[in-house]
Amino acid sequence: MRRILLIAAAVLLLSCGRENSNPAPRETVTGGEDWLVTIQLPDAAVPVRLHLAEDGSEAWFGNGAEVVEVSEITRKPNGWTLRFPAFNNTVQLERAEDGYAGSLTLVKRGYEQVMPLAARPYGGYRFLADPQPANDFTGRWEVTFYEDDGTESHAVGEFDQQGSRLTGTFLTAKGDYRYLAGEVDGERLFLSTFDGAHAFVFIATALPDGSLNGDFWSGTRWHERWEARRNFDARLPDPYELTYLREGYDRVEFSFPDLDGRPVSLDDPRYEGKVVLVTLAGTWCPNCGDEAEFLSAYYRENRDRGLEIVTLLYEHFEDFETAAGLGRAMRDKYGIGYDLLIAGSSDKTRAAETLPMLNHVLAYPTIIFIDRTGAVRGIHTGFSGPGTGEHYAAFKAEFNALMDELLAGEAPAGT
Repeated sequence: MRRILLIAAAVLLLSCGRENSNPAPRETVTGGEDWLVTIQLPDAAVPVRLHLAEDGSEAWFGNGAEVVEVSEITRKPNGWTLRFPAFNNTVQLERAEDGYAGSLTLVKRGYEQVMPLAARPYGGYRFLADPQPANDFTGRWEVTFYEDDGTESHAVGEFDQQGSRLTGTFLTAKGDYRYLAGEVDGERLFLSTFDGAHAFVFIATALPDGSLNGDFWSGTRWHERWEARRNFDARLPDPYELTYLREGYDRVEFSFPDLDGRPVSLDDPRYEGKVVLVTLAGTWCPNCGDEAEFLSAYYRENRDRGLEIVTLLYEHFEDFETAAGLGRAMRDKYGIGYDLLIAGSSDKTRAAETLPMLNHVLAYPTIIFIDRTGAVRGIHTGFSGPGTGEHYAAFKAEFNALMDELLAGEAPAGT
């Protein structure tokens, strides 16, 4: 996985591209209306395409090659309510003179972010109706992000420019920013995404030395400057070296309730003599959704080889029933056939207290690989999902090789 850096720029207005949570762009759209939705942040705006069937049978937001399906669509007397139950977030749309007005509500840990939005007919673009590119940003970039207090973090940017159209992502040690889409105008780039959980916008300007200087906004509270330089060899830290067992521990042990409240531990007969993947995740986390989609398919294909998976959900809500309800929505969305356990708060300090054998909880998701004897054979921090292209392919190849080795191992005698 990877992380990023950026620095100064401008503000934006309207626009869009084309998009599904499975990267399968739709070349033909019929039986509905397409809108350019502009989500207003305090100092910027996030443009995103919305396709909404006239009869309410289908709705999705698009981010380049990604189509983010809306699973709950409710018609109102003068508009629509679009809900993402796995994320617990909501878009409200009310008919206005030239389209829709409304709001986006994102539920965070202990508070909500509410952002106004407007929608007008989609014109085939995201930010700019007639961009005139004077630069080609295609390639790999070494990125540094600067929080407003000066804290730095590093990332790798991957961009692909086709004419004035720009797509890409940023990879960090904790995960990737998934599918970003936008345009290039002159020496400036514009990228945005709304995936049901996050509203992001990135703007940057190319400087005479070829570097980038820009800004990143997320929701109502987050801003970072970023800088970037082309570097084909840009890399992130090894994700297998960031999280490890603390001295004095040689096993992972826990007992948490499943979605029905029954306690589950690795000592249960279901896991005895099996290769077990323990994942740290949250229903609110799109990267965790990407991982769940990958792991649920892998589990279906390989469980007969002696594989089990258990996901520890760290949630924004202390109430068990609320957290379990979100877990069920996640299970249904991704077709998960393995255990989901409610492990505690999404606060990483508190999460680490539930797993004292780990040096920290650095990122959601994190995968712990456990062999048939119960020994930890590796811990992978973060996840480079399908929006990262060759990085995702490399992760899958490495994952498959390690799993083939573990699944080929002998179970202890008597199991």
